[in-house]
Amino acid sequence: MGVYLVSVGAEEWFGEDEDGWGEVASALNQELRQRGVPPYESVPEEADFVRGSGQAFEEKLVPSMDGFGALCQAHLSREEVETVCGWTVLVPLSLDEEIWLPIDTSYSESSTMVAGAPQVLAIAERLAAAINLPAETPSMCDNLDLTMWFRDGEAKELAAARPGRWSDDLDTAFYVALFLRASQHSVRRGCPIVYS
Repeated sequence: MGVYLVSVGAEEWFGEDEDGWGEVASALNQELRQRGVPPYESVPEEADFVRGSGQAFEEKLVPSMDGFGALCQAHLSREEVETVCGWTVLVPLSLDEEIWLPIDTSYSESSTMVAGAPQVLAIAERLAAAINLPAETPSMCDNLDLTMWFRDGEAKELAAARPGRWSDDLDTAFYVALFLRASQHSVRRGCPIVYS
């Protein structure tokens, strides 16, 4: 069990099942139309799983977020902290501001905050630069690749060989990488990322 960040394909995004995101998709499109923005309808189908293909995204939120929260407070405005940390659904649309939907999900009890992946990406890139996140950090995260890299020793080995700001707190580096890779995936694939 636990909390995961996962990509969602068209069938689940538009689906009406209990576990689907159809209510959120419909409410988001209604809100976009009211803002004079085209609806978000070009969601790709869920791809067959091929490890390392970059067609899916799945990571588990394991470590403490305390250090990440402190990093955000030190480098970001209050609004930017809300953008990068407060979303429930990430979509590959450029949004001037987050969209709040009065819909419960398994992760949020009273409302769902939708953020634009391009905006989250810009903030996550600044955080990655602030800690000098290494290029070796996995970029295709389709099967807990980041989670395993940080938890199973490869990050620790690299930190011992090449320490830096990123290695001062590997839990913080994990969350910087998580939000960076999630927003990159959403933009690249054109798909939503949700908490599950």
